[in-house]
Amino acid sequence: MQIGPFEHPSRVIVAPMAGVTDRPFRAMCRRYGAYWMVGEMVTSDRRLWNTRKSSLRMQYHDEPGPRWIQIAGADPAMMADAAQFNESQGAQLIDINMGCPAKKVCRKAAGSALLRDEPLVKEILDAVVSAVSVPVTLKIRLGWSREEQNAETVAGIAEEAGISMLTVHGRTRACRFQGTVDYDAITRVVGAVSLPVVANGDITDVEKAREVFERTGAAGLMLGRAVQSAPWLPVQIDQALTGLDDLESPHLVTIKYELIRHIQALSVFYGETMGVRIARKHVGWQVDDRELTSRFNHLETCDDQVALIAEYFDVGQQAA
Repeated sequence: MQIGPFEHPSRVIVAPMAGVTDRPFRAMCRRYGAYWMVGEMVTSDRRLWNTRKSSLRMQYHDEPGPRWIQIAGADPAMMADAAQFNESQGAQLIDINMGCPAKKVCRKAAGSALLRDEPLVKEILDAVVSAVSVPVTLKIRLGWSREEQNAETVAGIAEEAGISMLTVHGRTRACRFQGTVDYDAITRVVGAVSLPVVANGDITDVEKAREVFERTGAAGLMLGRAVQSAPWLPVQIDQALTGLDDLESPHLVTIKYELIRHIQALSVFYGETMGVRIARKHVGWQVDDRELTSRFNHLETCDDQVALIAEYFDVGQQAA
C-alpha cells in the first residue's frame, strides 16, 4: 500500500482510537510488526493544545515513521492551522476525522456531524490539503443516518481536494458501533473513486479480514477495537492477505514480555499514578481472566503490576 511517499507491503492500519492508540500502545504494535497506525485524535483548537491530554497526544516527533496523526474540528482555518502545526512537529501524514460518532465531538459539528454539510467538508479538505506538504487522508462513515448516506459523494469531494487515501467505516453515525457493517456500501465507494479506499468496521480476525478485503476490493483494512486485545493481529492479517500460511498467536512468553514492557512504558509516559490506572484497561483487554484482572485493578504501583503479570504468565506456562 502506498500513501504519498510511504510505501510498504502492509495493507493493515491500526485505527486512531482515543484513549487507546497513545505513544506506548503504538510502540507495542510496532514491536508486534504493525507498520501503519494513526495516533489519537488531536483537537484543532489551539486553546486546548497546552492541556495535559493534548500535549501528550502530540508527543510523536521522535517516533519511527510514518508518523500519522489525526486532527478534528469544524473550522477550515483552524483545521489548516492544526495541520501546519503538526507537520512542523514532525507529523508525516495528516488524517482528518469525519467519522467519530461521539456526542461531545458531534455537538461541536465535528467528526461524523460534518457529513451533513458537504460544502463545509469541501472547505475543510481544500484548506488542509493546501496548508501542508505532507499527504492528507480522511476517515468517514457512510453518512449521518440510514436515511442520510452520502459516502460516495464525500469520496468524490475528497478525490477532487487531493486527499491521498480515504477510510470508510461501514456504519452511519446513528449506528455508532451497533448493528451490521454494510460492506457493500464500502464496495460502492471503492468503485466510485480512483483514490485508495480502506475498509473499516468489525474486522476482528483473519477470516473476517480475508472476507472484507475480497468482498470490497479495498486497498487496505483498518482495525480498531480488535487490536486492543490482540496487538499482534495486524501482522497476522497481513500475512494472510499475501496468501501465506496463517501465523499463530504469539507464545505466552512473548505476550508476558510485551505486556510487562507496556505496563512499564505507561507509567513512564503518564507518570506512575495515571499509568497504573491506564494499565488496568489494557490488561483487561489482553487477559481474559476475571480473577486476575480483579487483583490487578486493586494494585497501586507499577512494580506490583509487573510482579503479578509475571507470576500469572509463569504459572500459565507451567500449566501448558
